[in-house]
Amino acid sequence: MSSISAIIPTKNEERNIAECIKVLDFCNEILIIDDNSTDNTRELARSLGARVFLRDLKSDFASQRNFGLQKAKEQWILFVDADERVGESLRNEIVQLTNNPAINYSGFQIKREDVLWGKRLKHSEFGKTKLLRLARRNTGIWRRRVHEYWDVKGRIGTLKYSLLHFPHPSLREFISDINWQSTLHAEENLKEGKRPNIFTIILFPKLKLFYQHFHGRNL
Repeated sequence: MSSISAIIPTKNEERNIAECIKVLDFCNEILIIDDNSTDNTRELARSLGARVFLRDLKSDFASQRNFGLQKAKEQWILFVDADERVGESLRNEIVQLTNNPAINYSGFQIKREDVLWGKRLKHSEFGKTKLLRLARRNTGIWRRRVHEYWDVKGRIGTLKYSLLHFPHPSLREFISDINWQSTLHAEENLKEGKRPNIFTIILFPKLKLFYQHFHGRNL
């Protein structure tokens, strides 16, 4: 077994949490950082051997993940969301790398494939997302309240195999999540001194749609 702590932030994830945890049995410990779930998320996680911490998100995803870093004990840290799955090939790749003492990387990006309403999204930008989710302890912290990123110092590699992501089981949840996160994103942009202009408000969405459509058709 590799020296890995898996960290899963949660909020009402009873439909996902069991399947997520079961495929992380190669990790030494699994930590749940739960934002006051009102369903059976915490009970299910504990029944599967996870350590559960109750913590108010307060609309700050980076802070929630950094709290997990403080509680983790192992040499390597793997962040997984409850609606993501580590397949067998990715599992074997992670185990091999983290057990290799000659590896001189601080962390690794992992590609992620979205599966939306039963279909894999492979065109355009979908299926090309790379997320820094595996890193050594004490090499970095998470930054930004939303669209957060792990600021890890040192050499960063990219794994061959992908996470599978099963977001938004319904259109209503999809739209609700976008509305909430877009508000947080706008607030963070203001804090960072970024201001909207005519291009970002009117032209960018149309150009983005054009790019997604024609670039996706050519893949």
